[in-house]
Amino acid sequence: MGSIHTYTTQSGKRYRVRYRTPDRRQTDKRGFRTKRDAEQFLASVEVAKGRGEWVDPTLSRVSVGAWSTTWLASRSNLKPTTRGAYEWILARYVLPQWRTVPLVAVTHVDVQVWVTGLSATLAPSTVRKIHVIFSGLMKYAVQDRRIPHNPCDNIRLPRVTADPRGYLTHEQVAELAELCGTDGTVIYLLAYTGLRWGELAALKVKRVDLHRRRLDVAEAVTEPTGAIIWGTPKNHERRSVPFPSFLTDLLVAQCAGKRADDLVFTSAAGGVLRGGNFRNRRFDAAVAVLRESYPELPKITPRSLRHTAASLAISAGATVLSVQRMLGHASAAMTLDVYSDLFDDDLDAVATALDDRARRSDVGKMWARAGESSESASSSGSETA
Repeated sequence: MGSIHTYTTQSGKRYRVRYRTPDRRQTDKRGFRTKRDAEQFLASVEVAKGRGEWVDPTLSRVSVGAWSTTWLASRSNLKPTTRGAYEWILARYVLPQWRTVPLVAVTHVDVQVWVTGLSATLAPSTVRKIHVIFSGLMKYAVQDRRIPHNPCDNIRLPRVTADPRGYLTHEQVAELAELCGTDGTVIYLLAYTGLRWGELAALKVKRVDLHRRRLDVAEAVTEPTGAIIWGTPKNHERRSVPFPSFLTDLLVAQCAGKRADDLVFTSAAGGVLRGGNFRNRRFDAAVAVLRESYPELPKITPRSLRHTAASLAISAGATVLSVQRMLGHASAAMTLDVYSDLFDDDLDAVATALDDRARRSDVGKMWARAGESSESASSSGSETA
C-alpha cells in the first residue's frame, strides 16, 4: 500500500501520495488540496493496479505529434502507398489540431467536437478515414499502457450515403471509348477487366500476355500527396486478369515499339498516366457528351468502369468467385456485399430458370394434373348446381 504525507507551500498545506508502480518502482503525486482527495487518488491507483489497468502518468504526457511518429514507425506492414496516405492525413487534418496536446489530455468530448467540425466541410467518407487513423494512433497508446482508454471510441460519425452506382452497357462503353479518341483503349481495358486506376497506370508491357489473353497485375501506383508512389495492388494480392479477345489488337497497337519494362499507358510526356489529368483532359468531357444521349446516367467516373466490368461479367454468367478473382477483392463475401444489387437480378433469373425446368419435369406434370383435376371438379360442381 502507498502512503500520504503533508508538505507546506506558499499557498498552504498540500498532500503528497507515495506508492509503488506494478514493477515496484517508487513514485509519487503531489498537489492534493485535501487529504480526502489524496486518499481517493491512492485508492484508485490500488484498484487500477489490481485490475492491471494502471497507467504511468509520465508516459501519458507525451504529445500526440511525438506519438504519431512512434505509431507510424510501428506500422511495419503498411504498403508505401498506404503509408503515404496516412502521413498525408496526419499532416493535413490530425496534427494541426492535436500536435502539441498530451495523450492524457485528449478527451472524448474534444474528439467529438473536432469530428463534428470536420463533418461540416468534408465528405462523410473522408471524415471516417481521418477518424480511423486518429483512433488507431490512440488505440496504440492504450496498448502501450500510456492512457487507460481510447477517447476515439463511440464517436458519432457522419453517415455515408451511397450514390447510385454508374453501370454502362456494352454500347455505352463503346461510345465512351470512341469519344475518348486515342485514349479509347484505356476505357475498354477498365470496363472489361475491372482494373483499378493505379493498376492500369502501373501496367508494363511484360505483364501483358497476348497469347493467353491475361494481364499480370503485380504493381500499382498511387498519388496521395501528389507524388507518384509505387507499390503492390490492394490487399497485396497479385492476380491474373483475363481480357476479351477483341482487345488483343488494341493492346498490340498500344505495346508496339515498347520495351518489356515500359508502361503500356503513359501521359503525353511519357510518364505515369495520372487519373486527375486523364479526367480533365479526356474523360469528363467525353462523359458530358455521352450524357446528352443518355441523360438518365448516374455520375460516371473512371472507377465506374470497374463497376461496369463487374456488371458485364455477372450479366454474362460469371460466378461470384470469378468476379472476386478478377477484381482482386479480399473475399467472395466482399464481392457479394459490394455488388449485391447486381445479384438481385440474378436471383430473378434463377427463379425463372427453376420454374421452366420444373414445368418440364415430372413435378411440372404433377402440377398440370392437379390443375386438370381442379378444373374437372369445378365443372362437375357447376353441372350439379
